[in-house]
Amino acid sequence: MSGEDGSGGARHAVVVGAGIAGLLAARVLTESFARVTVLDRDALPAEAGPRRGVPQSRHAHGLLARGFAVLQELFPGLADDLVARGALVRDANADVKWFSEGRRLSPTASDLACLLVSRPELEHYLRSRVTALPGVTIEDRCEVLEPVLAAGSTTRVAGVQVLRHGASQPQSLPAELVVDATGRGNRGPVWLKAMGFAAPAEERIDSGLVYASRDYRRQPGDADADAYLIAATAEVPRGGVALSGEGDRWLVTLFSMDGEAPPSDPATYLGFAGRLPVPDLHGLLERWEPLGPPTLMRIPASIRRRYERLNRFPEGYLVIGDAICQFNPTYGQGMTVAACEALALRDSLAEGAGPDLAKRFFRRAARITDVAWDMSVGGDLRFPSVEGRRTARVRLLNRYVARVNRVAVDDPQVALTFLRVAHLQAPPQDLLSPAMLRRVLRPVRTATVS
Repeated sequence: MSGEDGSGGARHAVVVGAGIAGLLAARVLTESFARVTVLDRDALPAEAGPRRGVPQSRHAHGLLARGFAVLQELFPGLADDLVARGALVRDANADVKWFSEGRRLSPTASDLACLLVSRPELEHYLRSRVTALPGVTIEDRCEVLEPVLAAGSTTRVAGVQVLRHGASQPQSLPAELVVDATGRGNRGPVWLKAMGFAAPAEERIDSGLVYASRDYRRQPGDADADAYLIAATAEVPRGGVALSGEGDRWLVTLFSMDGEAPPSDPATYLGFAGRLPVPDLHGLLERWEPLGPPTLMRIPASIRRRYERLNRFPEGYLVIGDAICQFNPTYGQGMTVAACEALALRDSLAEGAGPDLAKRFFRRAARITDVAWDMSVGGDLRFPSVEGRRTARVRLLNRYVARVNRVAVDDPQVALTFLRVAHLQAPPQDLLSPAMLRRVLRPVRTATVS
């Protein structure tokens, strides 16, 4: 697609939000637009660090293998650059202790590479790469008030109204395409109604998730893995993660799935770790040196907005990332889904902008979201405290997945297939293949990787 519009002027796209989804959207937009402006209401830090608009950035973040692969495709050299800054690239199974249903999955080497890095460091790096792209401008301390319809049109967005820091009046910023990447606090449904369009239907599930995070000093030889993932169980609805991070840190997050808040005071944080389904993380925290107090956060609900089901949608406007779907973060899907949606945006733009761009993009995004949402919601519904409709299909699949995890303790092939699905590198149907069904329903203890 050319970077010039029909009148010979440079084509311009605006991205609202400079988080992970917004930066990835900006990256792919540079392939179709001569100019891309990214607007964010925060004062963006000069160095890597948490910021007000991304309160979850203080907590451990998982980037699934599929997301890591997409980031390397969009930003060649990313892995080497981040390793030079202290991040780690590791085997997502052999170098990670993954406990599910209270037991560790078979620790066989896999073809899944994971990136261990903090959210602030990753976002800062992506922001520096996007800023360096030709035609890209990132403006902070800019409040986007609303999209603006083109003069004389009731269906086409032609830019945004933005209030810049220090300005007394908002200004119009024209654009051929506006992408809403404002995350969990987005006002997309409100903006649509103001423009005369229906808001998307929403699906919600409240997991009661509460989590608290704390950094610890990381020293050579202080652990026998580079990451620990302890999934909550229906019987023990508490879990935790410990991820190696840059700056010689362990990034530790403890969580509860029944509304019980992990302690935010240092004295009792360790005690909560002692009530996880397995004792491994508690034993490590007893030895590690904490670098500060715990930070508490509540996630009220997972929300999916069904933009793909709308019959009418304004031309020149799209939504991406958490603004489409907010997942339970304990499954680590959010950044990876945003990365896959960025590729869907690239593919949709490659077919031309046009009035049906939104329809094509939301259809692609829905296929990506379907897989992650079904896994996340199905996982949440394992817990008796979570309200939701447990269909016969959901109950059957949850029983089957629980059995998969039990068999995966001793069967490397089952463990690797489960992990490929969990990392969004393989479709869920792989868990139901005839070969997998034979292994899961008639498990043997001496299975080998084929």
